[in-house]
Amino acid sequence: MGRALRLATRGRGWTSPNPMVGAVIVKRGRVVGEGWHRAAGGPHAEVWALQAAGAAARSATVYVSLEPCSHHGRTPPCTDALVAAGVARVVAACHDPNPQVAGKGVSRLRRAGIAVDVGVLEAEAKRLNEGYFKRVTTGLPLVTLKAAMSLDGKIATAAGESRWITSEKARALSHRLRAAHDAVLTGVGTVLADDPELTVRLVKGRTPLRVVADSKAQTPPTVRLLSADERSPIMAVTRQAPAARVRRLERAGATVWRLPARGGQVDLRALMERLVAVGANSVLVEAGGSLNAGALEAGLVDRVYFFIAPVLIGGAEALTPVEGKGVRKLAEVWRLGSVRVRRVGEDVLVVGEVNG
Repeated sequence: MGRALRLATRGRGWTSPNPMVGAVIVKRGRVVGEGWHRAAGGPHAEVWALQAAGAAARSATVYVSLEPCSHHGRTPPCTDALVAAGVARVVAACHDPNPQVAGKGVSRLRRAGIAVDVGVLEAEAKRLNEGYFKRVTTGLPLVTLKAAMSLDGKIATAAGESRWITSEKARALSHRLRAAHDAVLTGVGTVLADDPELTVRLVKGRTPLRVVADSKAQTPPTVRLLSADERSPIMAVTRQAPAARVRRLERAGATVWRLPARGGQVDLRALMERLVAVGANSVLVEAGGSLNAGALEAGLVDRVYFFIAPVLIGGAEALTPVEGKGVRKLAEVWRLGSVRVRRVGEDVLVVGEVNG
C-alpha cells in the first residue's frame, strides 16, 4: 500500500478534480503490475495496473489507495475492469467520500465474489487527497495561506519594498507549494505593488490556475501574469467593476469572473465555490494583509505556511500578513493546531492547521 501511495503522488497537479490514486497488483509475493491516475479524464490507476499485469492479474491481489469507482464518468467503472480481470482480492486504503462511489465500489466487488479489505494506511491516504476530501464533503477547496515576513511580523517596509525578505530556499519552497495546489490566489494590491508572475519557474511542476481578486478591475493590461503562462489568469471582479476596465482585461487575455460583493470586495466564499466548479480541490493564498484577513474572517483558511526571516524591519506603517479588523479578545484568535516548525535555509517555517 505504501508503494501505491507513492505512485499516486505522480499525478499531483494533473488529476484534479479527481483524486490522486495509485494501484499495485501482487501475485505470489511478486509485483506483476502497477499504475497511477495520470490526468483527469484519462484511465484510472487500476486500469493502468491491470494493463501492465495482463493475464497475471487473474487471482491476484490489488492494492489501491482509494476505493475503486463503480460509476460511469469520463471513463468506465474500475470495479468492472477488476471483475473482468478475475482478481481475487482488493485492498483499499480508504473509502471514497464521493456519493457516487462511497461504499458502492466495495459492494460491487464483493457481489462479484472478490474479497475486499478497507483501512490499510487510511490516514496517509486521506492526507494525500485532503483537498479532494474537503471539496467532496463541503463544496469548498482546501485553502492554504502562505506569507513571508520579518521576525517582527512585517511583509514589506513602510515604503512598500518586499523583495526579498526571505531566502532563495524559502522562495523555492513557496514555488513547490504553488505546484502542489490547483489554484493560487492573490489580490490586486499585490499585483500593483509587486507585479508577480505566480508561476513555478524556480521548481519543476505545473503552474496552478492563477487568480486575482480585483473588485474594481484595476489590474493594468501590461502586468506580467497576463503573459507569464499559457493559461489565462482569472480576474475576479464584482458586478460594480467598470465595463471598460473589464473589456480591457479581456482583450489583454484575462478570463474575467463577475462575482457577488461582500463589504465592497469580491465575496471570497463565492470565489472559492467558483474555483471548485472549475475543478480546483486546493487553493494557495499568496496575498497581502487585507485579503489574508478576509479569507480568515470568512472561515475559509485550513492551514498556514508562515516563513519568518531573521531580520527586523520596524515601522508603524509597515504592512503585516494579517490586517483587517482583527479580534478584540484573545478568546477569539485563530488558533493553530498540529504545529510544525523547521529551518528553510536561514529562515524558519511555521506550519499549522487553523483552529485544528
